[in-house]
Amino acid sequence: MEIDTSVPLVHRTQIPHTSATILCCNCGAEIDGTTSAGALCNDCVKLTVDISEGIQREATLHSCRDCERWLQPPQQWITAAPESRELLALCLRKLRALSRVRIIDASFIWTEPHSKRIRVKITLQQEAFEGTILQQTFEVEYVVASQQCPDCAKSFTANTWRAVVQVRQKVPHKRTFLYLEQLILKHSAHKDTINIKETKDGLDFFYSQRNHAEKFVDFLTSVAPVRTKKSQELISMDIHTSSKSYKFTFSVELVPICKDDLVCLPIKLAKQAGNIAPLTLCYRVGTSINLLDPNTLQTSDISTPIYWRSPFSGLADVRELVEFIVMDLEPTGVQKGRFFLAEATVARASDLGTNDTTYFTRTHLGGVLHPGDSVMGYHLTGTNFNNPQFEALEESHAHSSTIPDVILVKKHYERKKKKARNWRLKRMNKDEGEMLPRKQDQTRMEEDYEEFMKTVEEDEELRSTIALYRAKEAKKVRDQMEGVETASTADTEETEGDDVPKINMDELQDDFEGLDMEDDLY
Repeated sequence: MEIDTSVPLVHRTQIPHTSATILCCNCGAEIDGTTSAGALCNDCVKLTVDISEGIQREATLHSCRDCERWLQPPQQWITAAPESRELLALCLRKLRALSRVRIIDASFIWTEPHSKRIRVKITLQQEAFEGTILQQTFEVEYVVASQQCPDCAKSFTANTWRAVVQVRQKVPHKRTFLYLEQLILKHSAHKDTINIKETKDGLDFFYSQRNHAEKFVDFLTSVAPVRTKKSQELISMDIHTSSKSYKFTFSVELVPICKDDLVCLPIKLAKQAGNIAPLTLCYRVGTSINLLDPNTLQTSDISTPIYWRSPFSGLADVRELVEFIVMDLEPTGVQKGRFFLAEATVARASDLGTNDTTYFTRTHLGGVLHPGDSVMGYHLTGTNFNNPQFEALEESHAHSSTIPDVILVKKHYERKKKKARNWRLKRMNKDEGEMLPRKQDQTRMEEDYEEFMKTVEEDEELRSTIALYRAKEAKKVRDQMEGVETASTADTEETEGDDVPKINMDELQDDFEGLDMEDDLY
């Protein structure tokens, strides 16, 4: 007869009899009767008490597909990145009865981006019974539903703008607007626009909110000498609540003076501006008009309020430049910044081989010109200007004898007509309207853009204020690795000299393709 081995019994831990003990009404475990919660032990409290009761486990979030914003009830749309603090706060606000408990922790649980589901893990803490605090963790699943926001709905509907900024400049070319366009792109000042429309003398920027238009007007004021006017039109009015709806129009007018323009100042204004000579060149247009006297290298700034107090127009623009050939050049030794004063003898390029007429003048281009170079300038001899300031200058005894025959503006470089550049500029998407530009207008716009590209290559100071991007050269690099040279590169090397300005690759940025821009490669 076999006898089973005795098994030692595990004795239950005896609770010191310092206080009254009772048995748990659920499992029969001994517990302290003075601190017990409803005659339940801690394990039974966790199993029977649910502090998250009444809090929903599923909810719906509304998101706009176009602008990727989220609806915060009742009507506010907010911007929140995936798994951000803003989105987590929005998820918690969607849950009812969450305010009566204490939130200890909340975090996202990873889900597939295309699943249209967001899962959040929430940890709560609440006092279940007197003296007993219970902590619980649960998950909530959100379904992402698509809903178009009012702003995007307006953008797909015509004539739903609330404010428009009309930018105008009364000049025969678009070079200033091309530079202004690059400044807008660099600083992303057009991000709130719902449409950009091109007009005869400028651009119209449409906005859905008034404050966005005012912000854009402030940007234009900070980068260019402008004059602004504001008007409003009543659209509708509720006679019961006295609420009115307006459309606002901001008129922004740029000064009609551009870089390299010949300017004849009023004699009184010239004396007030540092006693500069009235016949000057505009070498830069920033927040003020910067003028230069090529005979003495004296500079002066005409601020925006002073100009609009007594506005004047330019005497001649870059379309009236004439090509000259430098016959002789003698520096005077005077330098001011990047300008070098020199005495030059020039002749018109069209007169070579016809006559021996030469002109003697002083120029600020002594640092870049050499005998035999081509230079662009204004030919004043025999030219009639319909300008009251120039007529007053001719009638003045003190200044009539100081009018030179020729004013040189910039050095001229021989370039290939269709040059293959290693850089490019970004352009804004503009609505040309119902009527497309005529063929001659389109040709003139292409010429203005090409001249602007040349100015960017020649002017390093102008180039530092805009963003230049690398051209797409993947195919060129692959061809060069295979020993193939493209025809455009070979032609450029043959027709262009070494003195033609070129942009270094260090000044170019890598382009990240945007959705609201179109890229032009020239």
